[in-house]
Amino acid sequence: MADLTPRRAALLLGLSLGLSLGLLAGCDRVPGLSSKEPFKAVDITGAEYARELSLPDADGKARTLADFKGRVTLVFFGYTQCPDVCPSTLAELAAVKRDLGKDGERLQGVFVSVDPQRDTPEVLKAYVGNFDPGFVALTGTPEQIDKAAKNFKVFYAKVPGRTEGSYTVDHTAGTYVFDTQGNVRLFVRYGSGAEALRHDLKRLLEEDPA
Repeated sequence: MADLTPRRAALLLGLSLGLSLGLLAGCDRVPGLSSKEPFKAVDITGAEYARELSLPDADGKARTLADFKGRVTLVFFGYTQCPDVCPSTLAELAAVKRDLGKDGERLQGVFVSVDPQRDTPEVLKAYVGNFDPGFVALTGTPEQIDKAAKNFKVFYAKVPGRTEGSYTVDHTAGTYVFDTQGNVRLFVRYGSGAEALRHDLKRLLEEDPA
């Protein structure tokens, strides 16, 4: 069994939040910003979850969301041996960051491993560096990662492979976006596309011009 399909990931996220993404999508317009075009992603401004993240990075340095204030931060949970969802998500983020030019310097990609057994700090550092040298990889003990995932309402689970000891990891396939003040604002569904992501990131950057 491979990683979650976009459809299954969306359903799992909807169940974990107690709301369907279809219903959430109807709330994309933020109060006070009605004169602007709504976000393309799911607007979760004011959510009671995804407020805390405290894990060591690939260099062993303790990291929290506060470290990334001043930047629009995108947090994605995945693993380095993921065959499709993870690399395509990180590649898309890196491409959008480049497309935004100087504004792209105010974006921060954060990759949280849900496979600490295989994702050693060295592996993680090399993996995210292949997409963008500025991306940060976070890891930790299984207990630390489980706590972080629960705080973000992220689902993940090992799936046994065809050979003894092998496995893949089913996981929520979506990205959380935080504004420059460190507040969670959006959930980007996997497969939404670079154009929609670029639109939303530009809008968040415009809320707090450099």
